[in-house]
Amino acid sequence: MSDQITSLEDLGAVAGIEAAPEVVAAPREPVRDELGRSYATGKRKDAVARVWIKPGSGKVIVNGKDQDKYFARPVLQLILRQPFQVAGVEGEFDVMATVKGGGLTGQAGAVKHGISKALQLYNPELRAALKAAGFLTRDSRVVERKKFGKRKARRSFQFSKR
Repeated sequence: MSDQITSLEDLGAVAGIEAAPEVVAAPREPVRDELGRSYATGKRKDAVARVWIKPGSGKVIVNGKDQDKYFARPVLQLILRQPFQVAGVEGEFDVMATVKGGGLTGQAGAVKHGISKALQLYNPELRAALKAAGFLTRDSRVVERKKFGKRKARRSFQFSKR
């Protein structure tokens, strides 16, 4: 046994099997509509956001209002800016979003998710940075349902000895 098999190609050559061709992933193509916009849906808790982005001056409109009016808390405005900061395209895109369901924090998270998905559809080169930051993953945590015989989802009624 002087012939050593060191790789799959060597094993295939001994067995008379031809090696399979390498699979190369096709580069992603930008997805834009006839108006030059990219669309994505973002979700967080019970909130669902429909987001359109297009090149512009960095204006963000949520449900027909400016982002400063709709999301009054600075923390929520910061959440909306995160995808642009990570991708390095701050102030280059206009955002138009409609969001329904949930509270303000969930809605801000849903718009952030939608912006991230739309950015990577508009320019696939931004995908690596957004994915590394975890902005393309839908946060699947939702409120647990209330069970019968309980006061809340897990909280029991107060025990009384007498």
